[in-house]
Amino acid sequence: MHLLDYNPDDLDVTISELLVATSDSADPDLPDVVPTVLRMLRTRLGMDVAFVSQIANGRRVIEAVDCAPGFSPVHAGQSDPVEESWCQYVVDGRLPEKIADAKPLIAQGLAPDPGFPIGTHLSTPVRLPGGEIYGTLCCFSRTVNADADIHRLRYTANLIAEKLSPGTNG
Repeated sequence: MHLLDYNPDDLDVTISELLVATSDSADPDLPDVVPTVLRMLRTRLGMDVAFVSQIANGRRVIEAVDCAPGFSPVHAGQSDPVEESWCQYVVDGRLPEKIADAKPLIAQGLAPDPGFPIGTHLSTPVRLPGGEIYGTLCCFSRTVNADADIHRLRYTANLIAEKLSPGTNG
């Protein structure tokens, strides 16, 4: 499915309005509304964690995160080697953007063991208009949530990328 084929609902419109309203031009930093956007996404998708990461200098850094109450496996500012991250596996194509049930992949050693439960995992690159990867927009749940919508995540990642890209208008 292409982005143009995607039929946005009220959540997508709200997310778009939040990100577009943040400024009239692109900013190299994440807009202040991103945590609000992450909370909306996490809640609507029925996930436990949603975050934006930046990949640079061999590291994956969690830039913004929203977690379900009582479960905080990652936090803003957390950094780890990019090669140990699911984010890089998705960017490289070693893992798909949507994994309905990640447990078998972890058990078989096909995905890094994060040390906490992952059922459904969604991740998509935040790709700047010039093709450069800023990082990823990810969310996951502790249980299987096969109905989680990767298209909504891609749509939001594209909006975030536009806000980060020099020379674009909001």
